[in-house]
Amino acid sequence: MSNDNGLINAIKSHNPFDRPLVVRSQDIWVTGFPDVPSLNAHASDAIFDAVEKVRTKQQPVIGITIKAERGLGKSHLISRIRRRLQTDGSALFVYTSEINDLNRIKGEFLRNLANSLKQIGSQGMSQWRELATAIFNEAYNKAFTSDEMVRHFSEVLRVNSKVVEHWTDRVLGIKHDIENPDIIAAILWTLSSNPSEERYAINWLAGQELPQSRADALGLANSSAHDREAQAFSTVRQILDLISDYKPIVICFDELESISMCNDSGFTASQVTAILAKDLYDKIKRGVFITAMFPQTWTDQIRALKEAESVTDRIAQKTIELTYLKSEDVIALVSQWLRDFYDEQGVTSPNSVYPFDEGKLKELGKERPMVRKVLQWCKENWNTELTPPLHPVESAYKKELAAVESKIQDDIEDKTKLANALRFSFSTLVGQILENVQITEIADIKARSVDQGYINFKIVGQENGNVVKIGVAVLQGVSGRFLQAGLKRLIEYKEFDLTRGCLIRSKKISSGTKAKQYLDKLLAHHLGGEWVLLKAEDMKPLLAINSVMKARHDYELTEAQIIDFVLQNLIVIDNNLIREILSDPSGKIPEDAIDEDI
Repeated sequence: MSNDNGLINAIKSHNPFDRPLVVRSQDIWVTGFPDVPSLNAHASDAIFDAVEKVRTKQQPVIGITIKAERGLGKSHLISRIRRRLQTDGSALFVYTSEINDLNRIKGEFLRNLANSLKQIGSQGMSQWRELATAIFNEAYNKAFTSDEMVRHFSEVLRVNSKVVEHWTDRVLGIKHDIENPDIIAAILWTLSSNPSEERYAINWLAGQELPQSRADALGLANSSAHDREAQAFSTVRQILDLISDYKPIVICFDELESISMCNDSGFTASQVTAILAKDLYDKIKRGVFITAMFPQTWTDQIRALKEAESVTDRIAQKTIELTYLKSEDVIALVSQWLRDFYDEQGVTSPNSVYPFDEGKLKELGKERPMVRKVLQWCKENWNTELTPPLHPVESAYKKELAAVESKIQDDIEDKTKLANALRFSFSTLVGQILENVQITEIADIKARSVDQGYINFKIVGQENGNVVKIGVAVLQGVSGRFLQAGLKRLIEYKEFDLTRGCLIRSKKISSGTKAKQYLDKLLAHHLGGEWVLLKAEDMKPLLAINSVMKARHDYELTEAQIIDFVLQNLIVIDNNLIREILSDPSGKIPEDAIDEDI
């Protein structure tokens, strides 16, 4: 045993295994856990081989299905692939795991595509900027790097406000298969050093409606919500084809085991996603598709499709199964975690698995464990008596909160995600009294299909002996017709069985619009409605705890444990936004509402 005081102090002061032992979707884009290249090397080698075949045009498109039980390192593997592609620049990477609305699968995939391309690529800038640079270089026979291209764009824009229009025309002269020129224009706008212009260009590419003033400034056409969904697949195909002109694209579909169903088709999330992957396979010029799922999902859902052969012939040209660990894998896994820990602490250990016993780790390996079980064993056998035990939800919550912090600009515009987080938060308060309201139920809004999706839920309770039914409408990230339609329904108390309407939004509503007329009615004394200002700081803990709840099976937590953590830490009950929704309405427009264009 080493007598090095620094080593002993490091071991006593910190347990490197005392952290959430789950790789979540947001971890795919960050350094995350230590990677052990030997684990599931057969799978990553096969995927890198497929990328090389597509890159060298030996095959145009390859579909690979990864089958793995929970905890076998599927997400670790995907993270490894992403990091390798970011390092060598051999392909762009798209990751999709969170489908909020299966009935809008094409629009949801477009959103995931746009968000993936926002991530840093091999040149230290977003993958959108890599693509924009490649498009420009081809059109003008240049060899700019992305960094040089951003500077060039800024210099030219200062003297020529029509630069994007001119560049777009030049590109269209060689890109004859682009149906919507605005796609080229929006991609070129991602080169702007003005964060607002870059963000709105990406929002447009993601299928969002822009404030009209922003759309006009960028020269991009706004479409209706219905048209955007109808056009989503065409937009996806055109973006993927553009990428394919320069590099292969690797598209990964993960976490397909959602219990939600598509109302339109009756298919499960995995079935809808598999069919989408098949359709994309048929349409793109070149790329590698990776679908990751449980073996049971493959057997019970994908193989059960009427068009199963058509789907599997494409998404599963190659099938890879991940395996349980062997003794040598356990040693490699623990050694890598410890090597990173000791390097960070600046100390040297006497052997690669110190302070554990190598014989015990090999015995553990004979049980053919999952990665998570090994890491959990290390966590439990690391001088745990030196530190007070944490609430079982604590580390998961901190992990999700950090993830929310890193992407709050996107999340704060995602009305579905915001509404889901608010609904779950209020569900933890059922039976309690807050702001003089005793909450008895969180209920769905019963509405015809044409009215669905505008009022997210209602809070039912008792206030001063009277029944109160507060309809909550999160109208964030929307403007124009959708905002108007949402406010119109929020004032129809009788139609939707409400006693009060509550608008959740951070941005101003323009004077002289129909939406403003409906807002004035909502806030008028006879309706007694309220506009509660949406603030990112209030939403962060609610989004984080809702993410923990959604991933509770991955974190091996129960619903009861999560609610206990919420109550113990006053996450919901002390939240300003939650209290404002329940408090007596002020009837005023919030003074801090921000301009739509900011």
